[in-house]
Amino acid sequence: MKPALSLLALWLPLAAAAQHQHHPAPTAPPADTTHQRHAAPMPGMDHSQHAGHNMPGMAPDTAHHMSGMQHGGMESMSHAYSRNLPMSRNGSGTAWQPDATPMYMWMSHHGKWMVMNHGAVFGRYTNQNIGRSGGQRGGSTWDAPNWFMTMAQRNIGQRGLLNLTAMISLDPLTEGKNGYPLLFQSGEAYNGQTLYDRQHPHDLFSALSIGYTHTFSEDVDLSLYLGYPGEPAVGPTAFMHRISAMPNPDAPLGHHWVDATHITFGVATLGLRYRQFKLEASNFTGREPDENRYDFDRPRADSWSGRLQWNPTRELSVQLGQAWLKSPEELHPEDDVTRTTAAVLHSRQWADYRFVASSLIWGMNKSGHGREHSALAETNLTLGRPTFYGRYEFVQKDPDELNVVHLHESETTFNIHALTLGTSYRLAQLGQKGPELHLGAQGTVYRPDAEIRGYYGKTPVSAQLYLRLNAPLMRMGGMKM
Repeated sequence: MKPALSLLALWLPLAAAAQHQHHPAPTAPPADTTHQRHAAPMPGMDHSQHAGHNMPGMAPDTAHHMSGMQHGGMESMSHAYSRNLPMSRNGSGTAWQPDATPMYMWMSHHGKWMVMNHGAVFGRYTNQNIGRSGGQRGGSTWDAPNWFMTMAQRNIGQRGLLNLTAMISLDPLTEGKNGYPLLFQSGEAYNGQTLYDRQHPHDLFSALSIGYTHTFSEDVDLSLYLGYPGEPAVGPTAFMHRISAMPNPDAPLGHHWVDATHITFGVATLGLRYRQFKLEASNFTGREPDENRYDFDRPRADSWSGRLQWNPTRELSVQLGQAWLKSPEELHPEDDVTRTTAAVLHSRQWADYRFVASSLIWGMNKSGHGREHSALAETNLTLGRPTFYGRYEFVQKDPDELNVVHLHESETTFNIHALTLGTSYRLAQLGQKGPELHLGAQGTVYRPDAEIRGYYGKTPVSAQLYLRLNAPLMRMGGMKM
């Protein structure tokens, strides 16, 4: 599929719908004044002035929403799972990001409901292992990775908060049933065979969840999250929702070491927040989604996880967690996995379209085959229209994951290094309230262990060129509160 056609066909209907959703925020009934006095700050605001003063440069839609906030609507702009946290802390599932994270979305108010629409689609050409010789792996294609999400939330009484979330992906149509080529990627299956050197497509219904939070005080919340599908408390914010990964079309090679559980058919999470800490426990389905990307897999409720999150400052978010997954891979039902993760996410925004966001993420899978580690460091530096980004990855994979046939009986674990550097340029915004259009390119250099260089080469190189459409930045520059 040609990238430009993919972008327009996927996004323009959503963009048109989003434009019709932008209405001035209605005047809300009087809110809990205690809550208003301590409402969490929005990113990039100067808190030295009172609300409603000195707002030059604010987008008109944001001004409408702020007008509603001044009349008691501030509570409707809270985090999805806490009335006392900023919505900029929203990640994927119940995961946190730093409070200073820029927000790309359409936001509208409908009575007591606040609705947020997000999404991105890449129309691209990718060539994996350029110049490969006979027998070496790789591939090239035109495709369009994509995702679209809607979140709706409202307050319930003086202490309750209800959240509804839906996310879809048209990956099966725009990438094919076996996904897109990506050297050294592994995980899931297709036609009874292990997927290797390819990133699997995501399910059409990637999230359908409901969450309820009860506020005991400014410092204490108790939340219940149910998803079918949904995301258990495993790892940090998933890659497609991480602002540090936003410009990169590719899934990390450690996806199944850190955040592959972001689409789980059956999950229940109980979370307790105390100030800037949150402790969570999940019961969920350990099995990865099957190759039928349009159905709803059987819920099993056979796996468990625990996660501790801490936001020590507005610019930092830290998480540590562990999960026990029952039979995650369809082709190896006898293998259970203990997954341990740790991450530090950083965001700093000093003006509209001027920010830096970085992530350090570690994951380890422990199974009957031993321990395999992954590590990732990525940064997104946006300076107005241009963006510069990079990602370094280290991951360990066994012969079965990479389908290295003659080494299948070996206990060897292969070390793989990958460095990606890229840049993109914001060309335009399609209409006054439409999505942003970016042109970008990136290249990746890999360094595999010597034992598998016969399959890939000594230092395989990949490259891609893309157009990206994403929801517009929610501009907050110049606002004083």
